[in-house]
Amino acid sequence: MTNPLSAEEWQAVLLSLRVSVWATLLSLPLGILAAHALARWTFPGRTLLNGLVHLPLILPPVVTGYLLLVTFGRSGPVGAFLYDTFGITLAFRWTGAALAAAVMAFPLMVRAIRLSIEAVDPRLEQAAATLGASRPVVFLTVTLPLILPGIVAGAILAFAKAMGEFGATITFVSNIPGQTQTLPSAIYAFLQVPGGESSALRLVLISVAVAMTALIASEWVSRRIARRVGGQ
Repeated sequence: MTNPLSAEEWQAVLLSLRVSVWATLLSLPLGILAAHALARWTFPGRTLLNGLVHLPLILPPVVTGYLLLVTFGRSGPVGAFLYDTFGITLAFRWTGAALAAAVMAFPLMVRAIRLSIEAVDPRLEQAAATLGASRPVVFLTVTLPLILPGIVAGAILAFAKAMGEFGATITFVSNIPGQTQTLPSAIYAFLQVPGGESSALRLVLISVAVAMTALIASEWVSRRIARRVGGQ
């Protein structure tokens, strides 16, 4: 347990961090938009959108990974377009792992941000609108500062979820050391070989430490921002 991490273990840790950061950053704008639409807008298909957002929480992760593979794989409709037009390949690449992690973490992000938006008094937004502010201006000047704690909490929870994603990732991008082998995949691989228990245990401890740190940081940052916004 006290042995330093091997090169393969370090690769898994660093790749997981890379995948999780990109998954969080790229999904955050869409998460804010989806949360705002579900919290404030009334439109046909709102129930369908809500179902699609939360579908990864209900489906087995392997099913989500398979759907990503048939959609974004080289022969899939979106994957073929990306490859033929831009030369981009997602399947069996770390970028595909980031996509899978983003999809699986998206519901947690949206829920945290949506709850934060629903806690904002709509009369504040209506007052700004009566003064002539457009919807984007109202959101940027009134809503956004008030929901910062929810955004931070949602982003950190999404990061933690992305760090622990396994089923969808291994189905979509496989388990290629140094390329797509994230922490959970590396733990699984080490447990399949004799003598790999110590390496798996080290990675398990790292996973637990990262998850706990993310949860504590989410709570701490959210409270600080909430106090700062409330004191203004």
